Amino acid sequence: MTAVPPTLAAASPHVMNTYGRLPIALSHGQGCRVWDINGKAYLDGLGGIAVNTLGHNHPQLVAALQDQVSKLIHCSNYYHIPLQEELASLLVERSGLSNAFFCSTGLEANEAAIKMARKYGHDKGIDNPQIVVYEKAFHGRSIATLSATGNEKIQKGFGPLVPGFIRVPINNMDALLQATAGNPNVVAVFFETIQGEGGIHSMQLDYLSQVRELCDQREWLLMIDEVQSGMGRTGKWFAHQWAGIQPDVMPLAKGLGSGVPVGAVIAGPKAAQIFQPGNHGSTFGGNPLAMRAGVETIRIMEQDRLLDNASTVGAHLRAALGRALGTTAGVKEIRGQGLMIGVELSKPCSVLTERAAEAGLLISVTADNVIRLVPPLIITPAEADEAVALLTPLVKAFLAES
Repeated sequence: MTAVPPTLAAASPHVMNTYGRLPIALSHGQGCRVWDINGKAYLDGLGGIAVNTLGHNHPQLVAALQDQVSKLIHCSNYYHIPLQEELASLLVERSGLSNAFFCSTGLEANEAAIKMARKYGHDKGIDNPQIVVYEKAFHGRSIATLSATGNEKIQKGFGPLVPGFIRVPINNMDALLQATAGNPNVVAVFFETIQGEGGIHSMQLDYLSQVRELCDQREWLLMIDEVQSGMGRTGKWFAHQWAGIQPDVMPLAKGLGSGVPVGAVIAGPKAAQIFQPGNHGSTFGGNPLAMRAGVETIRIMEQDRLLDNASTVGAHLRAALGRALGTTAGVKEIRGQGLMIGVELSKPCSVLTERAAEAGLLISVTADNVIRLVPPLIITPAEADEAVALLTPLVKAFLAES
């Protein structure tokens, strides 16, 4: 790996030691490439963890943000913010839902969804509302979202967790029915269409339809976390749309602002009026700069047909990975949809994050043994092929190690 200043090789004495960092400091980017402070180039297969929808230094986004900075960066939600109305309308039109609340992160969006479900229950006279969540889920690291998350390793040390969650395995309707049988306190079912941190595991389309039907029958809220899988990453605006269903509550974030922090909760008629003034809020949520980023992201995505690109280049990338690694001993599965792809190996492989960076490719490893690729939605077939060419020898060499 390119040499870096000694201060980057160890944790900063003034920054909390909350991240396992690589000894890299990035300085700038262009398209699907970034450069570190020593001039070394990397192909970005991580996209800031599914955040940099438009890649880096997109000229139209940069110009729009510069324009907005010169006008108004932040103002209080005591006042109307026209860009909130504009972005809300764009998201409502593309989701088929009815109203939006804006915050700054996916964690905040998921926290808001949990609060909505609880208030929905209390408004119906349920004193102890309970939410169905899933094994291997990841919804955030606040106490409530951590409690909804299905990962004991990251929960350890933060108990007692928040009660009120019922956990079931994915794609198992019998398990869902059994876990909720005779329970009048259930108010919602909450899941990711594709589990990102959990290892790129997808909800089956027929299961999605069955859960939608069950929620309708029992008057539960269907809450779908599209923080990582939404905003065009799978080739539709939101991954659940492949099943032809609509949720009642949909948290968003990550790719919505192409790098500018912005989160949202989009709600349908059953949930849109749950929150009233004083029930919830966010100081930075819906600020003009973040809203301008969201508006411009959607405009550019449509202008450049990035949903189609996610589908076609994603299929190209999965096929190329299959040809290169599909028959390799130790490669258990290559899965995902669009530009949200996981390569599951037979053993923990976190070391590949650093080895890939040394080779000039940015990736991550999730669920201990799943290589995750979530590049910018502007990636080309040639860049996808380059990613496969860089990754393949690393995976084969790693699997050949004793």
